[in-house]
Amino acid sequence: MKAFVRAGAVAIGRVALLGLLSPPVKLVLLILSVVSLALSVIGLGLVLAPLVAMLVRAYADLHRRAARDWSWVDIPRPYRPLPAGAFVGTPRRWWWLVRDPATWRDLLWLLAGAPVGLLLGLAGPVLLVYGLEGLLGVAVIIDAATGRYGYGVTWPISDTLDVVSVPPQGALVTAGALYAGPWLLWTLAHFDRLLLAPTRGAALATLAERVDRLTETRTHVVDAQAAELRRIERDLHDGAQARIVSLSMSLGMAEDLVARDPAAAQALIAEAREASGLALAELRHLVRGIHPPVLAERGLDGGVRALALTLPLPVTVTVDLDGRPDAPVESAAYFAVAEALTNVVKHAHASAAWVSLTHLGGALHITVGDDGVGGAEERSGSGLTGVARRLGAFDGVLRVDSPPGGPTVLTMELPCALSSPRTSPSSATG
Repeated sequence: MKAFVRAGAVAIGRVALLGLLSPPVKLVLLILSVVSLALSVIGLGLVLAPLVAMLVRAYADLHRRAARDWSWVDIPRPYRPLPAGAFVGTPRRWWWLVRDPATWRDLLWLLAGAPVGLLLGLAGPVLLVYGLEGLLGVAVIIDAATGRYGYGVTWPISDTLDVVSVPPQGALVTAGALYAGPWLLWTLAHFDRLLLAPTRGAALATLAERVDRLTETRTHVVDAQAAELRRIERDLHDGAQARIVSLSMSLGMAEDLVARDPAAAQALIAEAREASGLALAELRHLVRGIHPPVLAERGLDGGVRALALTLPLPVTVTVDLDGRPDAPVESAAYFAVAEALTNVVKHAHASAAWVSLTHLGGALHITVGDDGVGGAEERSGSGLTGVARRLGAFDGVLRVDSPPGGPTVLTMELPCALSSPRTSPSSATG
């Protein structure tokens, strides 16, 4: 009984929060969107429209997250990937925005969602308050004061039987309101899904695009794996293997000299001990390059934080993950972040950087930014190309926003599921 009351009350509170607070926000965003698009004729909208669209999409993402966390309704993000060089304020960015059907569906969601949210947001609290009014006898008190009040099917309250019938009716309405609370929340989530999720045509087009991209990246992945195997073989042959051979020879020579020249044998053994330490260090470095131990032990959260601590500039790390992705995805995300931060150190001339990891809409969202000189591009042979190929192996995407003068913001998305729930969101600075 307590669980039923708690679940119903929480659901009513949530649907009231979404339904009653969202209409003014949606109307403000709708007005800003229309005005910014209208100002495009004089050029001002080239800057304002993309910025307002970012606000709209961020607010829509909050509703996607609420639908997922509160109603278990997954709403995928339908937005088209941002093309390279489409910086805010450029015609290319504006054209990308207006050609995306999801932009106009967001505006329809803002327009239609205000009255629907208001209706659903009022329904739960009104039913609950009306039920408590009868259950607690408030209706009887009002009738005693005015002589013209009633409750439910009893209108007006005129005799003892009517008075006695009010609390049972109130209990029934209260129970109905508590039962309806989760369903109202579920209805609101599905209404949001109707307009915020990709359409069937868009989903099919996206699927075809993903198949083409996976086909394209498959060759790159195979080549990269072959190159990685050759690198490992070369490192083992030229490094640890050579030291182990030298170690074996030193021990053999020491074995021959131990009886005739103990001092020389002792020197050879010391040399062999030093060689074994160097071989062990090289093997550890090689293993760390394949799969860092900190990643296996502490997950992506701990791995990225440990990585941030090794850099020569402050890196703020913010993680909001309810679990861990599969090991291959986790490894790809880690090395993508590592490559991005390496580029920051080498090329950005930045004084600070930041990393954000969240899971939303069935995908791991990674943002790596810095306050450097900007001008980063995803071109053949650059580190960003390697990042894009690493993500592409898992159907992930990379978007680069790096206008001259900075800042540079890399946005990465990796489709994945999370498992093994962990701690609450946290942040730290490395």
